[in-house]
Amino acid sequence: MSSRLLDKGYEPHDVEKRWYEYWEKEGLFSASEKSARKGYSIVIPPPNVTGVLHMGHALNNTLQDILCRYRRLRGDNVLWMPGTDHAGIATQNVVEKKLSKEGKDRHQLGREEFIETVWKWREKYGGEIINQLKRLGASCDWNRERFTMDEGLSRAVRKVFVQLYNEGLIYRGNYIINWCPRCHTALADLEVEHEETEGRLYHIRYPFPDGSGGIVVATTRPETMLGDTAVAVHPDDERYDALGVSEVILPLMDKNIPVIRDKYVDMSFGTGGLKVTPAHDPNDFEIGRRHNLPTVKVIGDDGTMTVEAGKFRGLDRFECRKAVVSALEKEGLLEKTEPYGHNVGHCYRCSTVIEPNLSKQWFVSAKPLAEKAIEAVINNETKIIPETWSKTYFDWMNNIRDWCISRQIWWGHQIPAWTCQGCQKIVVAMDTPETCPDCGGKVLVQESDVLDTWFSSALWPFSTMGWPDETPLLKTFYPTSVLVTAFDILFFWVARMMMMGIHFMGDVPFKDVYIHALVRDEDGKKMSKSTGNVIDPLVVIEKHGTDAFRFTLAAFAAQGRDVKMSEKRVEGYRHFVNKLWNAARFALMHMPESDFEFRISDSEFHSLPDRWILSRLCNVTETVAENIDTYKFNDAAGGVYQFVWHEFCDWYLEAIKPALYGKEGEERKKASLRVLWRVLHDTLVLLHPFMPFVTEEIWHKLPGTEGSVMKAVFPSDAADAGIAAHDARAESEMELVIEAITGIRNVRGEMNISPALSLDVTARSQDEATRKIIQQHGDMITNLAKLSSFSVEESGERPKSSAAAVAGNAEIFVSLEGIIDFAKEIGRLEKEIAKLTKELSAASKKLGNEDFLAKAPEEVIAKAKEKHEILVEKRQKLQSGLEKIKGLKD
Repeated sequence: MSSRLLDKGYEPHDVEKRWYEYWEKEGLFSASEKSARKGYSIVIPPPNVTGVLHMGHALNNTLQDILCRYRRLRGDNVLWMPGTDHAGIATQNVVEKKLSKEGKDRHQLGREEFIETVWKWREKYGGEIINQLKRLGASCDWNRERFTMDEGLSRAVRKVFVQLYNEGLIYRGNYIINWCPRCHTALADLEVEHEETEGRLYHIRYPFPDGSGGIVVATTRPETMLGDTAVAVHPDDERYDALGVSEVILPLMDKNIPVIRDKYVDMSFGTGGLKVTPAHDPNDFEIGRRHNLPTVKVIGDDGTMTVEAGKFRGLDRFECRKAVVSALEKEGLLEKTEPYGHNVGHCYRCSTVIEPNLSKQWFVSAKPLAEKAIEAVINNETKIIPETWSKTYFDWMNNIRDWCISRQIWWGHQIPAWTCQGCQKIVVAMDTPETCPDCGGKVLVQESDVLDTWFSSALWPFSTMGWPDETPLLKTFYPTSVLVTAFDILFFWVARMMMMGIHFMGDVPFKDVYIHALVRDEDGKKMSKSTGNVIDPLVVIEKHGTDAFRFTLAAFAAQGRDVKMSEKRVEGYRHFVNKLWNAARFALMHMPESDFEFRISDSEFHSLPDRWILSRLCNVTETVAENIDTYKFNDAAGGVYQFVWHEFCDWYLEAIKPALYGKEGEERKKASLRVLWRVLHDTLVLLHPFMPFVTEEIWHKLPGTEGSVMKAVFPSDAADAGIAAHDARAESEMELVIEAITGIRNVRGEMNISPALSLDVTARSQDEATRKIIQQHGDMITNLAKLSSFSVEESGERPKSSAAAVAGNAEIFVSLEGIIDFAKEIGRLEKEIAKLTKELSAASKKLGNEDFLAKAPEEVIAKAKEKHEILVEKRQKLQSGLEKIKGLKD
């Protein structure tokens, strides 16, 4: 083994590369298909093959890795199943853009050659996101990596489609779908991004055939009126009780359409009349079905007007809007137009305005599948954490619509349905049929559409483990233990996995669903390229190291609260990595190279700092375990941070230095060395899930360890776990000592006394137990507070010219005689206060300036307010110090 000493500073880059290669080579991420150990499994939310690591990926995968590394330390047989998603529309768009630069398009290539081109692109670029996840330290079982279009998953997709079709849960029919004229494909409701848009509301009069009047309707899409097949009014609307006509004339089209009565109509909106366009509005489509209305499609799949649009045929839909409005004005049928803010749907891939369109599509009948998925959450078979997201889940599932699963693109799982060209029979099968089962015809053409990407993703928890075969992997690891995901795919993915898992496996796909928040910038704003506030995880990792970055994410990952990320925060936790490194370096300098028993003996006498730190170690071990078990990652990270920095480094290491330097005898030195070894050993294990690289590096330098820290045992599970037990007495006594030292240090700071000056201090208490503890540990207080003398009394007068502090039931008096030149210090403080008062006046004047507050950017105003608060606080502190010194002088 190499030298036990650590380098002076921690340089993460070489360390991270070396240890990740070591973990992979040693097979430390691998799960066992059969094991006596308890199974624990997570399936990764598969990133798109087009993806690059962003903050959302970083948070999501860091939390998963923390769970997996922690469960391995607890002795579990852990499977973290990795993989990528073929991302149908996204990947096809990327490849099409590449072809476009070469002067080609997919239609020139043909379907087979285009798909071959996409596969080649995937082989070349598809692994980029995986390499980036490795850079993050993700401990996935990479030997089991899956892809949603690999052979095994494709078989699972076909099996599911065929079975659902045979069960009557997949059907083909006309339906209003969200259509993207640019991508030429249907979009699920959740793939539509709505943007608030300032549009126009057009009020159009539909005349009665007898010329006696008409009904005025309002619309934001006048071009769709060309496909109207009715005007609807509410059956309870008294304004239309005496309506003597049953039809109106459809403007510009010179034909009559019926007036119908339907409860969907909002009586409070305008005149209470509603134009009904079943082919171009989902609500109108449902009204049309109820009243057996014809559907007239006037906007084609390419976004231009069809032959059904009459004289407007061939116009772009938005050009048609202008033409229709102009024509209505000429005929005197446009009553008025007015500004109208409303949400307009856009394609989530290309941002084109989507068109609700009538189309022949494939659908999953979702309601029967949703019922059991709802019950599973109600019965706690799957728990959603935080629980507040359950309401969102139920709202979606109780109002679920049939799922449009067909997409008019080429990259993806081609729907396993064939149409016989002889008799038009549709054949759905696992394998390509040779003949039609009805007429014996041999010309069968496969459906050109592919399945929605989310269809294959919905099978991810069981298809990745070998289903439809009954594999040992499924037996050991399904249902999975937890799914870690963001809220934005709760319905896209989580709900659909629930439906498919229960239907095909007879069990939920995961026991817990942990929903983490979003990563925003330091001001709480959403990160976006347009605002220029995106933080690149790879840049941050390169600058500050992976461990600091991961710990920052965990430290701010509070349930239900977005993570406010900034490089400053990562830099702060880089200091924490350095603090651990320096503490370990100091400890290792004192560790014997060999022939030393590091196990703590029950019979060994331990000093107060030793007993105290073992008790605090017991406490932090419980804190970390309890909070990771309940997905409170920030509390787990905060607990171990507090322990390492403020208890282990700030107090324990300083307290045992006299023992380590042999000033308290050889036996005491050995006892403290054993405790130091134990605390450092267990601290590395506790920190490992959060900071895997630096802990592995230190672990291999620590004597008495073998192999990787990944194979260590979690402290509370160790055979000698009882050594680090709760010790209330030690904690109480050490707390009193710390209070006394802190009180003296505060006086030193408030009075601006140089750390080089030794002080004379007297502790006074009428409580005998308090006096005894302080007296017993007077050497520690003298050493850590840098005193020249320290005495303990029961009573007496307050020493002259002394500052006081309180520790428990004791008063601590710090003599300032000969230490402070009172007149000089008073003059210095008064000068500082005068300077601050002048600065504060200028800052207050600025914030009182109405013009500044009205015109300055928000961040400038915020900084001005922050500066004002700092100046107020500084002046208050100086004034308090001045009053104290004047009091002592008198």
